[in-house]
Amino acid sequence: MITDSFDNITEPVFTLKDFYGEKKKMLDTCIIIFSIEIYETVLTTFLCSKITEINAPNGAVPIYKFSYKGKEIAFYLSAIGSTGTSEYCIEANWLTGAEKFIMFGSAGSLNKEKTQGKFVVPTEAYRDEGMSYHYAPPSDYIEIQNHEKIAAIFEELHFPYVKGRVWTTDAFLRETAGQVAMRQKEGCIAVEMELAGVQSVCDYYGFALYDFLVTGDVLSEEKYEVESFNDANHNLDKFYIALEIAKRI
Repeated sequence: MITDSFDNITEPVFTLKDFYGEKKKMLDTCIIIFSIEIYETVLTTFLCSKITEINAPNGAVPIYKFSYKGKEIAFYLSAIGSTGTSEYCIEANWLTGAEKFIMFGSAGSLNKEKTQGKFVVPTEAYRDEGMSYHYAPPSDYIEIQNHEKIAAIFEELHFPYVKGRVWTTDAFLRETAGQVAMRQKEGCIAVEMELAGVQSVCDYYGFALYDFLVTGDVLSEEKYEVESFNDANHNLDKFYIALEIAKRI
């Protein structure tokens, strides 16, 4: 089966050293940003300096850092989807030395009653993508390692949240009624596109991932609600929550 792609016996034929040279150590915490609006606001709000860049044929991705309450924090604008986000995470570690990654983003709600007005703290992610099968043995779900720490921080800050399973998909246009029903039956409360892959590479390389989500659109077997989609993607409150997490890890 193609899902049996995990090979932890033989060595890769090349590594990031072949592209970037020796691994760097500049700082220990990095924020993964998906929203261009949040990214541009951070660049204009904080005193940011470019420290390195992720190289790619379609254009380099700059990595910046800024200081927040005495702590240096890196950030970059990530690709969307499990493979791109996971690969950027690996390369950001190599280029900066960061081993603590804070990731936030939008998700589709699979249970409006549970998620409305609350942040989602994922406990497990359904592996409906490809990247994770190269970094972890095959299974339906992958555990999100630091969900209890995120929940504790949300409790401390008195932020409303709900814990639960989520569904990581590569194909958002193939979120069919049948697939939605199956994931709901298994207890998934939201669907997104990155988490399973990123958690798998963090587990493999020994990084710590801290993830939370905000639901915007709502998926059900009967209808699709899109009213809160833009706000879930671009609302700046998620970044300031990420800063509070960065202070505590």
